This record gives sequence, C-alpha cells and structure tokens, in this order.
Amino acid sequence: MQTPEDLSHALLSAAKAAGADAADALVVQATSTNIDVRAGKLERAERTEELDLGLRVFVGQQQASVSISDISPDTLSQMAERAVAMAKDAPVDPYAGLADPDQLAERTDMTALEIYDDAKPLSARNLQELASRSEAAALTIDGVSQTQGASAAQTHSHLHLAATNGFSAGYQRNDSMISCVAIAGEGLEMEREYDGDYRVFLQDLRSPEDIGILAGTRAVERTGAKKPPSGSYPVVFDERISSSLIAHLLAAINGAAIARGNSWLLDAMGTQVLPETLSLEANPHRPRVSGSRLFDAEGLPTRPRLIVENGVLQSWTLDLATSRKLGIPSTANAQRGTSGPPNPGISNVALSQGTQSRAELLDNMGTGLLVTGLIGATINPNTGDYSRGASGFWVENGEITYPVNECTIAGNLIEMLRTVTPANDARLHLSRVVPSLIVEGLTIAGA
Repeated sequence: MQTPEDLSHALLSAAKAAGADAADALVVQATSTNIDVRAGKLERAERTEELDLGLRVFVGQQQASVSISDISPDTLSQMAERAVAMAKDAPVDPYAGLADPDQLAERTDMTALEIYDDAKPLSARNLQELASRSEAAALTIDGVSQTQGASAAQTHSHLHLAATNGFSAGYQRNDSMISCVAIAGEGLEMEREYDGDYRVFLQDLRSPEDIGILAGTRAVERTGAKKPPSGSYPVVFDERISSSLIAHLLAAINGAAIARGNSWLLDAMGTQVLPETLSLEANPHRPRVSGSRLFDAEGLPTRPRLIVENGVLQSWTLDLATSRKLGIPSTANAQRGTSGPPNPGISNVALSQGTQSRAELLDNMGTGLLVTGLIGATINPNTGDYSRGASGFWVENGEITYPVNECTIAGNLIEMLRTVTPANDARLHLSRVVPSLIVEGLTIAGA
C-alpha cells in the first residue's frame, strides 16, 4: 500500500511530467471514530477513513491547486495535467513560489513534540461507554432535566508534504475528545450548558464523570437568566471564551489582512497594543499540544517568537507570499489544506498570566458582567469596533447575583486590549493559553 510519502512524490513526478516548473504536494490520511449518545442510548456511530491529495503547480509565477481522493496512476496524471492547464490560464502572481532550498527546515522529526499517542485506539464500544458515563454523571445533578447528548471521539492523521525544492517530511498526530451538553429547567425556561476536554494523549483526558458533572452544574447555574441593566460597566471574559479577544488581535496582524491594508492594527507595529505588563508568545514547539509543528506548510522551520513584548507589537504573522509582498522575512506561519495554496495562520499562543484568581478579578470589579458565552459577532476590520451577543452572570459587590442572557456588549478592540487585566486560570494544554480577562468600561445593552 502506498504511504502518504509515496503518494506525495508520485504527485510531484506527475506534475513535472505534465510540464510544471515547480510543485508541492500535501497528502492527508485520516481515520476518525465519533460516538454520540442521548438518553442512555447510542444516537450516532460514525467511522470515517479519508485520503486527500492536494497538488499545487507553478508555471513561471502562475499557480493553480487541485485536490482528489483517487490514487490511481491515471488519475494522478490527469490531476497534474489539469493543474498545469489551470496555472497557464491563471494571472501572474509576482509573490508566488516555493521556498528557496536554504530556507527549508532541517529538523523534521516531531517525536519530541509528543503530538502522536501510540496507544491502541479505543473501540467504538469503549468510546460509547465514555460518552454514556459522561451523560449519566450530568443527569445526577439536581435540576438537570435532560441532556442534549454526550460524545466521545478519536482521530488519527498522517500527513506528508513534499516539494520540488527538495523538501519532504511528514508526521502523525492524533486527538481524543469527550464532551457533554446538559439541559436544566423545562419549556421556555430551559437553559443549556456544556463541558468537554480535548487532548493529544487519551490518558490526559479528564474523566467523563468530571465532564458530565461540570456540564450539569453549569446548566443549573444558568436557570432563571434575565437581562442585565444597560450602561457602561467592566466585563470579565471567562477563561472559556477569553481567547476570542486574542483571536481578534491575531486576525488583525495576519499578513493577508496587512497586505490588503484591511486591519485595525495596520499602523500599529512597534506601538502598544496590550498593557506593558503583558506579552503574547507564539510557541509551535510546546509538547503535547495539537498545534505544535517543527515546520510550516511551506517547509520553513518554525520557532518561538514574541508577537507582543511588554505590550508592544513586534511582528506580523506571515507566510512566504505575504512576506514577499511586504518585503520582510516569513515568520514560518504558513497553513494549508489539500484544496488550496498556503495562507498565514497561527495556532499555539500564550498570553502572560496574572497573579489573581477569577474570583479575585470579580471582587476587584465590584459591579459588572461576567461573560461565559458569546454569540454572533460584528467586528469592523478597519476600526476594531466590537459588538457581540453575550450571556453569563451579573456581579454586584464582587459576588455573582444572577445569570443573564439576551444582552450585547460593545466597545473598540484597540482600547479594550490596552486595558485588559488577566487572571491566573489559563489551561496550559490548550493551543491558545489565555486566562480570564477583565476589560473596563464596555457598553452593555440589556434591560
């Protein structure tokens, strides 16, 4: 049987035979098992085995990408011929092209990153048992009326990237997951909440009982929700959703947005974007984190770097095309799937943690809103104006008084991020390590 490495090199050979000047190929082989249970019964059992092949070809500085899942030699040849024909009709892109050989990563063995668990995968029956245990635990919480279900899943992927510039490397990775959604109350008074855990190593997963109990407890805490008062108040973003604020910053410094001139941080390089006590680090080499990599999707070596140091923005997030357009070196942040060319993207980041617990943040806040859920988003990419639907809890004198829903929080991301204060509760195993954050003076539209 042909391996992903074999197939990637077969694609390159077909591309050269079809007349491509250069090419790269990504092959992804994945197997996943997903189990859903509800009301104590199996609701869905799904096992998928996928093999996706992506080929990008260059004719001069014209490029095209195609993808298939058929590995027959005739299909590979036809795929390459079609890609070359498409490239010849594509517009010239002066920034397109593979990495130079001296830019390529030399370290490609990802064993030390521990993104692959070689333990025997669980059977569908074992996964069903985990999901059932989680759901049963949720139903033991007084006030939980039902569940929306519980799930358990495992995925194993094998990827290989090869290019005509000499790069050829791949890796295996896997993930295990348990989640549960609990419902408290009846009729129009129903409230739902969830919990889940997602890890590279099965043995690192929290117990299904812990996940179910927390989902149920959270749902009961949401009963009786009402609108908060309107006005300008401080807002604490719970650790579960605080990374969304950092995600907006990461989107604004993405090289594609900067190259288009479409970012509220377009002129912010070297200026303060966070409080001077905070830094934001990208570290693609953290062990046992699903986003860790030694090389990016163009074969460049990844490295830890400070995106923000002591509050000051230090760099954009770039792949080769955006780096060439902006005239600065790539930060080795190319990401891609099999159906298109690379784009800048970033996974592992960590924001400086504070010294206070979330409870201490609430105590210092006095009166305001604790946000535990967000829906929808209206973000102006040019100005940073921010508006989102929110739910959570109203806080008075540092104490949670009642759950809230059907409200909107609004502000401007530039000012919001400059005034954040972090707690110390970030989960270190996540790709985005961001603690609970308090933001001063947001506008709340409620009752």
